[in-house]
Amino acid sequence: MTDLNYSRRGFLRSTVGLAGLTLPTILKLQSQAIASAPKAKSCIVIYTWGGMSHYESFDPKPDAPSDIRGEFKAIPTATPGIQYCEHLPLLAKHSEKLAIVRSLHHNQGAHQGGMYISLTGHQPVGIKAGKRTNWPSLTAMVSRFQETRSGTPRAIRMPYSMYDNGGLMAGDDGGWLGYNYDPVLIRTPAGTPYRGVTRYNDLELKLELNSEKERVASRRALLRQLEEKVSTGSSRASGIHENYDQLDHFHKMAVDMLLDSPVREAYDLEREDPRIRDMYSDHVCGQTLLLSRRLVEAGVPVVQALCSAGDLAGGSGDNWDTHRDHFPKMKDRLLPVFDRAVSALLTDLEMRGMLDETLVVFLTDFGRTPKINGNGGRDHHPGVYSMVLAGGGIPGGQVYGSSDSRGISPGSNACTPADFHATVYKAMGIDHHAELHDQLDRPFQICDGEPLPIF
Repeated sequence: MTDLNYSRRGFLRSTVGLAGLTLPTILKLQSQAIASAPKAKSCIVIYTWGGMSHYESFDPKPDAPSDIRGEFKAIPTATPGIQYCEHLPLLAKHSEKLAIVRSLHHNQGAHQGGMYISLTGHQPVGIKAGKRTNWPSLTAMVSRFQETRSGTPRAIRMPYSMYDNGGLMAGDDGGWLGYNYDPVLIRTPAGTPYRGVTRYNDLELKLELNSEKERVASRRALLRQLEEKVSTGSSRASGIHENYDQLDHFHKMAVDMLLDSPVREAYDLEREDPRIRDMYSDHVCGQTLLLSRRLVEAGVPVVQALCSAGDLAGGSGDNWDTHRDHFPKMKDRLLPVFDRAVSALLTDLEMRGMLDETLVVFLTDFGRTPKINGNGGRDHHPGVYSMVLAGGGIPGGQVYGSSDSRGISPGSNACTPADFHATVYKAMGIDHHAELHDQLDRPFQICDGEPLPIF
């Protein structure tokens, strides 16, 4: 697809514009250029931790053999010719807002690798949680190009970090961009918890809504004194410097947010219309997406919401790692919660006139295997899977690419997580060939993929 991001003046100055085209054609091309220009000013990343089945979501296979198509039916959507799983009836009504990518694939069959490549767009080489040579997450990278007011984080993620059998996963932070670009972790203050084990060992930003401003102001004054002593190089400079280093940007940001930031008010879900809160449901997934909307509305450029949680220890938690009891788990717990919460988010953004400027991104580790295993589950399958974009000026009601008739591999227009990331960057007005430098001043091109022609 030709990129027509020309200004009117620039186009009319070109030789082609002056000599080769009629005025109606010029005006038509100008209109197309305006329509294709990036519209997204903020981004909400929805991550389905564990590997969401493409069969039981956005790429059903009603004509495949029964041991592949599974127990669920495909239903029509609001877009003729496009079908979703029957347990996504609300999202089926929103199909005109969704751009489905059905031909994604990669080579990482374990959760750590699948999560890393999906979140960063890069292969996992020598990675470890917290390592500053890791690639930044999509959330962190997008936030790098956004501006915020004082006291407002560049990016927030909620409500948990991702663990596999007790081990923290790599790929969820700022990586080589540095800790200043780590998305700030906060807990969702309401909602029915997920099942399974949830780890709380990682650093979170505590927004104490009832904190007295006087006490917070006192803490800020002490912090300023410490900063002054460090900068003047007193006799105790070395010891002070060590203490100051421990006061990382999360703590300093917490002080700012508790005093002045609109984020503090956004965090208080009790301020929300009860009817809107109910629309999202009382599950922590729904309340997390509600909080995502409120944070974006308050000026946070990028929010990452984890719509599944629990340590991946045998797949017992409410996550999408459905190695056993796949169909009852999807039918009774996962899909209804996801369907209602995400549909509410799309409805809410649209009602508030925010959808066109808010890009909603669906990510997951990988898809699930075509064959149903002996435990009634589907296993890991990076060979092909689906991810979704909505809002942000991207036309909905479309499907890019396809899987083959049995959902085993790409059937047409195969693409990678890097291509998907490049598409997000384009929607956000970010040059996917942009070069950034790490803390050692080494240059990195932010993305190896190319934007998908879905604009």
